[in-house]
Amino acid sequence: MPTHTDIELLNEVKIKHPKKYKVYLLNDDYTSMEFVIEILITIFYKNYEDAQNVMLDIHKKEKGLCGVYTHEIAETKIIQVHQKAKDNGFPLKAVMEQE
Repeated sequence: MPTHTDIELLNEVKIKHPKKYKVYLLNDDYTSMEFVIEILITIFYKNYEDAQNVMLDIHKKEKGLCGVYTHEIAETKIIQVHQKAKDNGFPLKAVMEQE
């Protein structure tokens, strides 16, 4: 049975949540808007309307927020974007910033 001291120690334990990272797509002059929407739907699981809104942010503000993830997931999504862009002949780039 836990002692009073054990319970006090359990109450003092702080849980550290993993750091979160924002993933952005960056604007360029070559990647088609249709391809950006396809990326947002297939990799970031946006519905068509949300994908259009992010695509317009990319076009108007030079970057658009795709989502917020743990480091490993953000990194994986960036790799997927770069590979799909390369496979389709586009220079589309994705970056992440710590939240």
